[in-house]
Amino acid sequence: MDVAVGIVAQRNNERAQALAATLVDTLEREGASVVVDELTGEAIAATPVPVAAMAGRDLVVSIGGDGTLLFVAREVGPTPILGVNLGEVGFLNAVAPEDALDVVTDLVADLEETGTVEGRELARLQATGVDEDWTLEPALNEVVVHGPRRGHGGGATIDVRVDGRQYAESHVDGVLVATPTGSTAYNLSEGGPLVHPSADALVVTQMAATESMPPLVLEPDTELTLTVSGADTAYAISDGRNRQRLEPPATVSISLADESVTLVGPQANFFDGLDKLE
Repeated sequence: MDVAVGIVAQRNNERAQALAATLVDTLEREGASVVVDELTGEAIAATPVPVAAMAGRDLVVSIGGDGTLLFVAREVGPTPILGVNLGEVGFLNAVAPEDALDVVTDLVADLEETGTVEGRELARLQATGVDEDWTLEPALNEVVVHGPRRGHGGGATIDVRVDGRQYAESHVDGVLVATPTGSTAYNLSEGGPLVHPSADALVVTQMAATESMPPLVLEPDTELTLTVSGADTAYAISDGRNRQRLEPPATVSISLADESVTLVGPQANFFDGLDKLE
Protein backbone atom coordinates (compact mmCIF):
# COMPACT_ATOMS: atom_id res chain seq x y z
CA MET A 1 0.00 0.00 0.00
CA ASP A 2 1.03 3.62 -0.50
CA VAL A 3 1.49 5.06 3.00
CA ALA A 4 0.23 8.60 3.67
CA VAL A 5 2.14 10.50 6.38
CA GLY A 6 1.59 13.93 7.92
CA ILE A 7 4.32 15.80 9.78
CA VAL A 8 3.71 18.67 12.21
CA ALA A 9 6.74 20.58 13.53
CA GLN A 10 6.67 22.81 16.58
CA ARG A 11 6.02 26.42 15.65
CA ASN A 12 9.16 28.52 15.00
CA ASN A 13 11.50 25.70 16.04
CA GLU A 14 14.41 25.27 13.63
CA ARG A 15 15.39 21.88 15.08
CA ALA A 16 11.87 20.61 14.49
CA GLN A 17 11.84 22.00 10.93
CA ALA A 18 15.22 20.43 10.13
CA LEU A 19 14.05 17.03 11.38
CA ALA A 20 10.81 17.40 9.40
CA ALA A 21 12.84 18.09 6.25
CA THR A 22 14.94 14.95 6.82
CA LEU A 23 11.84 12.82 7.34
CA VAL A 24 10.16 14.22 4.23
CA ASP A 25 13.21 13.49 2.04
CA THR A 26 13.65 9.96 3.38
CA LEU A 27 10.00 8.94 3.28
CA GLU A 28 9.37 10.33 -0.19
CA ARG A 29 12.40 8.44 -1.52
CA GLU A 30 10.81 5.29 -0.11
CA GLY A 31 7.53 6.00 -1.89
CA ALA A 32 5.40 7.45 0.90
CA SER A 33 3.06 10.39 0.35
CA VAL A 34 4.12 13.12 2.80
CA VAL A 35 2.58 16.46 3.76
CA VAL A 36 3.54 18.97 6.45
CA ASP A 37 1.66 21.65 8.35
CA GLU A 38 1.35 25.03 6.67
CA LEU A 39 3.95 26.88 8.78
CA THR A 40 6.52 24.13 8.27
CA GLY A 41 5.75 24.23 4.56
CA GLU A 42 6.92 27.85 4.52
CA ALA A 43 10.32 26.79 5.89
CA ILE A 44 11.11 23.55 4.02
CA ALA A 45 10.49 22.03 0.60
CA ALA A 46 7.35 19.98 1.25
CA THR A 47 3.65 19.98 0.46
CA PRO A 48 1.78 22.06 3.08
CA VAL A 49 -1.77 21.38 4.28
CA PRO A 50 -3.82 22.44 7.33
CA VAL A 51 -3.22 20.06 10.23
CA ALA A 52 -6.90 19.11 10.24
CA ALA A 53 -6.48 17.87 6.67
CA MET A 54 -4.09 15.18 8.00
CA ALA A 55 -7.01 13.38 9.67
CA GLY A 56 -7.44 10.01 8.01
CA ARG A 57 -3.80 9.64 6.94
CA ASP A 58 -2.02 6.46 7.99
CA LEU A 59 0.32 8.25 10.41
CA VAL A 60 0.94 11.75 11.75
CA VAL A 61 4.32 12.63 13.28
CA SER A 62 4.33 15.37 15.92
CA ILE A 63 7.75 16.99 16.47
CA GLY A 64 7.98 19.16 19.59
CA GLY A 65 6.73 19.03 23.16
CA ASP A 66 3.57 17.62 24.68
CA GLY A 67 1.80 20.86 23.76
CA THR A 68 2.44 20.24 20.08
CA LEU A 69 1.06 16.72 20.35
CA LEU A 70 -2.04 17.99 22.17
CA PHE A 71 -2.64 20.40 19.31
CA VAL A 72 -2.19 17.64 16.73
CA ALA A 73 -4.54 15.33 18.63
CA ARG A 74 -7.26 17.99 18.67
CA GLU A 75 -7.00 18.36 14.90
CA VAL A 76 -6.62 14.75 13.69
CA GLY A 77 -8.73 12.80 16.22
CA PRO A 78 -8.18 9.03 16.12
CA THR A 79 -5.53 9.14 13.36
CA PRO A 80 -2.38 7.35 14.69
CA ILE A 81 0.14 9.83 16.11
CA LEU A 82 3.85 9.40 16.84
CA GLY A 83 5.41 11.94 19.20
CA VAL A 84 9.04 13.07 18.81
CA ASN A 85 10.20 14.82 21.97
CA LEU A 86 11.92 18.20 21.74
CA GLY A 87 10.50 19.29 25.12
CA GLU A 88 11.68 18.70 28.67
CA VAL A 89 9.30 16.14 30.14
CA GLY A 90 7.63 14.31 27.27
CA PHE A 91 4.95 12.13 28.85
CA LEU A 92 3.39 11.77 25.39
CA ASN A 93 6.44 12.09 23.15
CA ALA A 94 8.59 9.01 23.67
CA VAL A 95 10.93 9.22 20.68
CA ALA A 96 14.24 11.12 20.90
CA PRO A 97 15.13 13.24 17.85
CA GLU A 98 18.15 11.08 17.06
CA ASP A 99 15.93 7.98 16.92
CA ALA A 100 13.08 9.55 14.96
CA LEU A 101 14.21 8.58 11.47
CA ASP A 102 14.60 4.90 12.34
CA VAL A 103 11.32 4.73 14.28
CA VAL A 104 9.29 6.50 11.59
CA THR A 105 10.71 4.46 8.72
CA ASP A 106 10.05 1.24 10.67
CA LEU A 107 6.44 2.28 11.28
CA VAL A 108 5.97 3.13 7.61
CA ALA A 109 7.45 -0.25 6.63
CA ASP A 110 4.96 -1.98 8.98
CA LEU A 111 2.11 -0.01 7.42
CA GLU A 112 3.24 -0.98 3.92
CA GLU A 113 3.37 -4.64 4.89
CA THR A 114 0.29 -5.01 7.08
CA GLY A 115 -1.79 -1.86 6.59
CA THR A 116 -1.98 -1.32 10.35
CA VAL A 117 0.20 -0.19 13.22
CA GLU A 118 -0.17 -1.02 16.91
CA GLY A 119 -0.88 1.80 19.33
CA ARG A 120 -2.14 2.77 22.75
CA GLU A 121 -5.61 4.29 23.07
CA LEU A 122 -5.80 7.46 25.17
CA ALA A 123 -9.24 8.44 26.46
CA ARG A 124 -10.60 11.94 25.91
CA LEU A 125 -13.25 13.88 27.80
CA GLN A 126 -16.35 15.57 26.43
CA ALA A 127 -18.01 18.51 28.18
CA THR A 128 -21.64 19.19 27.26
CA GLY A 129 -24.20 21.72 28.44
CA VAL A 130 -27.11 20.08 30.26
CA ASP A 131 -29.45 23.08 30.00
CA GLU A 132 -27.96 24.55 26.82
CA ASP A 133 -27.06 22.99 23.49
CA TRP A 134 -23.26 23.07 23.31
CA THR A 135 -20.37 20.59 23.32
CA LEU A 136 -16.68 21.42 23.65
CA GLU A 137 -13.96 19.84 21.55
CA PRO A 138 -12.72 16.65 23.28
CA ALA A 139 -9.96 17.06 25.88
CA LEU A 140 -7.00 14.72 26.08
CA ASN A 141 -5.79 16.23 29.37
CA GLU A 142 -8.62 17.87 31.27
CA VAL A 143 -11.85 19.81 31.40
CA VAL A 144 -11.98 22.72 33.85
CA VAL A 145 -15.11 24.53 35.03
CA HIS A 146 -14.37 27.79 36.86
CA GLY A 147 -15.81 31.16 37.81
CA PRO A 148 -15.24 34.48 36.04
CA ARG A 149 -11.52 34.47 36.90
CA ARG A 150 -8.95 32.77 39.11
CA GLY A 151 -7.99 34.25 42.47
CA HIS A 152 -9.60 36.41 45.16
CA GLY A 153 -13.20 37.33 44.43
CA GLY A 154 -13.31 35.44 41.17
CA GLY A 155 -14.60 32.01 42.07
CA ALA A 156 -18.01 30.38 42.09
CA THR A 157 -19.98 27.74 43.95
CA ILE A 158 -19.69 24.39 42.16
CA ASP A 159 -21.73 21.34 43.08
CA VAL A 160 -20.11 18.07 41.98
CA ARG A 161 -22.37 15.05 41.56
CA VAL A 162 -21.43 11.45 40.79
CA ASP A 163 -24.25 9.29 39.45
CA GLY A 164 -26.67 11.88 40.82
CA ARG A 165 -25.20 11.91 44.34
CA GLN A 166 -23.37 14.92 45.75
CA TYR A 167 -19.63 14.49 46.25
CA ALA A 168 -18.76 18.11 47.06
CA GLU A 169 -20.20 21.60 47.04
CA SER A 170 -18.02 24.58 47.84
CA HIS A 171 -16.94 28.02 46.75
CA VAL A 172 -13.93 27.27 44.55
CA ASP A 173 -11.73 28.80 41.89
CA GLY A 174 -12.85 25.85 39.80
CA VAL A 175 -13.15 22.10 39.47
CA LEU A 176 -10.85 20.08 37.23
CA VAL A 177 -11.64 16.69 35.69
CA ALA A 178 -8.57 14.93 34.29
CA THR A 179 -7.77 11.80 32.33
CA PRO A 180 -4.77 9.66 33.35
CA THR A 181 -2.88 11.45 30.56
CA GLY A 182 -3.75 14.81 32.08
CA SER A 183 -3.02 13.80 35.67
CA THR A 184 0.60 14.98 35.29
CA ALA A 185 -0.39 18.40 33.95
CA TYR A 186 -2.84 20.98 35.38
CA ASN A 187 -4.29 18.39 37.76
CA LEU A 188 -0.91 17.85 39.42
CA SER A 189 -0.33 21.57 39.87
CA GLU A 190 -3.67 21.81 41.71
CA GLY A 191 -2.75 19.04 44.15
CA GLY A 192 -4.41 16.18 42.29
CA PRO A 193 -2.93 12.67 42.27
CA LEU A 194 -0.70 11.08 39.67
CA VAL A 195 -2.50 8.37 37.71
CA HIS A 196 -0.57 5.72 35.83
CA PRO A 197 -1.28 5.81 32.06
CA SER A 198 -2.57 2.23 32.09
CA ALA A 199 -5.30 3.03 34.65
CA ASP A 200 -8.89 3.27 33.47
CA ALA A 201 -9.99 6.24 35.55
CA LEU A 202 -10.90 9.91 35.80
CA VAL A 203 -9.82 12.35 38.53
CA VAL A 204 -11.93 15.16 40.01
CA THR A 205 -9.90 17.88 41.78
CA GLN A 206 -11.26 21.02 43.43
CA MET A 207 -9.24 24.20 42.98
CA ALA A 208 -8.77 26.42 46.06
CA ALA A 209 -11.97 25.23 47.71
CA THR A 210 -13.19 26.90 50.91
CA GLU A 211 -14.58 23.54 52.04
CA SER A 212 -12.35 21.08 50.28
CA MET A 213 -12.71 17.38 49.68
CA PRO A 214 -9.81 15.12 48.65
CA PRO A 215 -9.40 14.50 44.91
CA LEU A 216 -11.71 11.74 43.73
CA VAL A 217 -10.81 8.89 41.35
CA LEU A 218 -13.75 7.54 39.34
CA GLU A 219 -14.64 4.88 36.83
CA PRO A 220 -14.60 6.60 33.42
CA ASP A 221 -18.21 5.69 32.57
CA THR A 222 -19.51 7.47 35.70
CA GLU A 223 -22.26 10.07 35.25
CA LEU A 224 -20.48 13.25 36.35
CA THR A 225 -22.08 16.71 36.52
CA LEU A 226 -20.76 20.08 37.71
CA THR A 227 -23.34 22.76 38.53
CA VAL A 228 -22.10 26.35 38.81
CA SER A 229 -23.88 29.05 40.80
CA GLY A 230 -23.08 32.15 42.83
CA ALA A 231 -21.39 34.03 39.97
CA ASP A 232 -22.49 36.17 37.06
CA THR A 233 -20.29 34.28 34.60
CA ALA A 234 -18.42 30.99 34.48
CA TYR A 235 -16.51 28.99 31.89
CA ALA A 236 -16.00 25.38 30.80
CA ILE A 237 -12.59 24.90 29.18
CA SER A 238 -11.21 21.91 27.28
CA ASP A 239 -7.42 21.41 27.41
CA GLY A 240 -6.91 25.08 28.19
CA ARG A 241 -7.94 26.05 24.67
CA ASN A 242 -11.59 25.52 23.75
CA ARG A 243 -13.88 27.62 25.93
CA GLN A 244 -17.62 27.86 26.54
CA ARG A 245 -19.06 30.78 28.50
CA LEU A 246 -21.71 29.80 31.05
CA GLU A 247 -24.53 31.83 32.58
CA PRO A 248 -25.01 30.46 36.10
CA PRO A 249 -26.84 28.59 37.32
CA ALA A 250 -25.56 26.17 34.71
CA THR A 251 -24.80 22.44 34.68
CA VAL A 252 -22.02 20.78 32.72
CA SER A 253 -21.97 17.04 32.02
CA ILE A 254 -18.53 15.44 31.59
CA SER A 255 -18.15 12.03 30.00
CA LEU A 256 -15.80 10.02 27.82
CA ALA A 257 -15.65 11.20 24.21
CA ASP A 258 -16.63 8.74 21.50
CA GLU A 259 -13.21 8.88 19.84
CA SER A 260 -9.92 8.32 21.66
CA VAL A 261 -6.41 9.33 20.59
CA THR A 262 -4.11 6.61 19.21
CA LEU A 263 -0.45 6.97 20.20
CA VAL A 264 1.92 4.70 18.26
CA GLY A 265 5.58 3.77 18.41
CA PRO A 266 7.67 3.40 21.59
CA GLN A 267 5.82 4.52 24.72
CA ALA A 268 7.25 7.05 27.17
CA ASN A 269 8.55 5.76 30.50
CA PHE A 270 6.09 7.24 33.01
CA PHE A 271 8.52 7.14 35.92
CA ASP A 272 11.37 8.72 33.96
CA GLY A 273 8.98 11.55 33.20
CA LEU A 274 8.25 11.99 36.90
CA ASP A 275 11.97 12.46 37.61
CA LYS A 276 11.94 15.42 35.22
CA LEU A 277 9.12 17.10 37.15
CA GLU A 278 11.33 17.63 40.22
